[in-house]
Amino acid sequence: MSKKEKNDEICGFIDQGTEFNGNLKFNGTFRIDGNFKGKIVSNSKLIVGEKGKVEAEIDIGHLIVSGEVKGKINAKEKVEVYSKGKVYGDIITPKLMVEEGAFFHASCKMDGYGEKSPK
Repeated sequence: MSKKEKNDEICGFIDQGTEFNGNLKFNGTFRIDGNFKGKIVSNSKLIVGEKGKVEAEIDIGHLIVSGEVKGKINAKEKVEVYSKGKVYGDIITPKLMVEEGAFFHASCKMDGYGEKSPK
């Protein structure tokens, strides 16, 4: 199994109807369909499902939002907000994708994390 395939496997999950307050650190892909409040740190992928609600300071590799996220987001790779997603807060990321129909009430700074220096 390649490293990419391993990182796409769900390594953790907070299901609908579950509430969690605290600090979350993980490797691999983590999915939240419940309620989370606190701080999230990972160089991997976080998926906030349609029923997920996250209020946190997020330092992540890649964020995918189909639910609701409030807070400060620092994504090293990219942030994707899909049509049912809602984002409130501040975002720093090199790549941002907001699908038509998404709710986006945030300030955004496009930082050059992913930029390669000229040779």
